[in-house]
Amino acid sequence: MRASLRLLCTFAAASVLLVSLAPVARAEPSAIYLVRHAEKAEGKDPDLTPQGRARARGIAAILHRAGVTSIYSTPTVRARQTAAPLAQRTGLTVELYDPLAPLALVEKVRSLSGAVLVIGHSNTLPELVRLLGGAPGTDIADDEFDRLYQLLPGRDGQVRTILLGTP
Repeated sequence: MRASLRLLCTFAAASVLLVSLAPVARAEPSAIYLVRHAEKAEGKDPDLTPQGRARARGIAAILHRAGVTSIYSTPTVRARQTAAPLAQRTGLTVELYDPLAPLALVEKVRSLSGAVLVIGHSNTLPELVRLLGGAPGTDIADDEFDRLYQLLPGRDGQVRTILLGTP
């Protein structure tokens, strides 16, 4: 009896030690979605076109059940208007980020849990995808508005990139 009690105590102590030495789990998004703003009108900081507004609603329709818990957008009108339909459907606030400071956004996104949506631009999204560990593929053309990246962080530290389209 005494030996089995000693064995049980030793096992309990070893278990506590192993748990205390285990690395602390860090937050990590379940998925990161990145999309370029939708079609825009002409001008310095233009609104979305009717087609762009329809695309923004399409993005919201695709992602409203994806568990998005955070939405990030550049401060431009077209990017904020692209984010607005999903924000309205989910009740989330659109957080603005500086497209000239991509590392700050990447650090913030990596600290989150749940799914995250980032609205950017043709000249900023490929770098964000790379910094987040994904594969951006070819450059985004000036007239291309339908590319939607889905980045899935894996337990092994690898990020799986899935390229989707928006209606």
